Amino acid sequence: MAILVNEKSRVLVQGITGREGMVRTKLMKGYGTNVVAGVTPGKGGEIVEGVPVFDSVHEAVDTIGAVDISVIFVPAHLVKSGALEAIDAGVKLLVLVPDRVPIFDVLEIVRSGREKGASFVGPNTLGLVSPGKAVLGMIGGRVERAREWFRPGPVGVSSRSGGMTSAISYYLTRAGLGESTIVHVGGDAVVGLSHPEIMERFQADDETEVMVMFGEIGTSQEERVADLIMEGRVTKPLVAYIGGKAAKSGTRFSHAGAIVEGNRGSYATKVARLKEAGVRVVDAIADIPAAVKSALSNA
Repeated sequence: MAILVNEKSRVLVQGITGREGMVRTKLMKGYGTNVVAGVTPGKGGEIVEGVPVFDSVHEAVDTIGAVDISVIFVPAHLVKSGALEAIDAGVKLLVLVPDRVPIFDVLEIVRSGREKGASFVGPNTLGLVSPGKAVLGMIGGRVERAREWFRPGPVGVSSRSGGMTSAISYYLTRAGLGESTIVHVGGDAVVGLSHPEIMERFQADDETEVMVMFGEIGTSQEERVADLIMEGRVTKPLVAYIGGKAAKSGTRFSHAGAIVEGNRGSYATKVARLKEAGVRVVDAIADIPAAVKSALSNA
């Protein structure tokens, strides 16, 4: 089975009448995602790609029934209010696509989610894919590309880079390997479901046999994955690549969350900790498919 989303998940799009909302709704619907409603205040009654639009999440839920997931395409300063509204309406998973969401806003979303049993991916995420079942967000770009690049299979992918999320999945597919679920956790310093949480979900997924992780300098996500392995909470094979090898202390690499501060979150500490936990750390993205095939043959 897929983690987080499948073909039956009921999905709502907040900001559906905006440019990104309309384009990405077309992608999601075209791929097969079960998009049941959209929300834009003041635009209730409109139709986008066959999807009814409501003025609020509460109105949508009251009209069409419970919603499992909300994908949010609104300006960064409106993400908090949109997310809190969705959580209050009973939505249990949010995908926060925008970047530059204020960190204190994200922390408030974290608090509300914990209080009401909701979780979120992002912010600053392309989204996620359950190949052959559903796309959430903008990952893949176009329906044709998403169908070509993402194929069902036994490999779970978690990445802190949007571009590398797609690239790794493409290379795996070209090598004849498919994916169970592909998640871009987001590039900010504070995100919702991070690498450790995603790895635990892959561990519990019967169809995921091997996991792939694209990590970066900054934060402690990768070290915490190593901790889970050392504690015996994650036992499935993991192949990892860590970006930012040449970055020096104080350097930001690519994303807001990828910054080295002293020895914390450095390339060397991440690689050392992962190798200590028995993770296969590769030196190049192109090495991932071969490492995955080796892990599958030895599983």
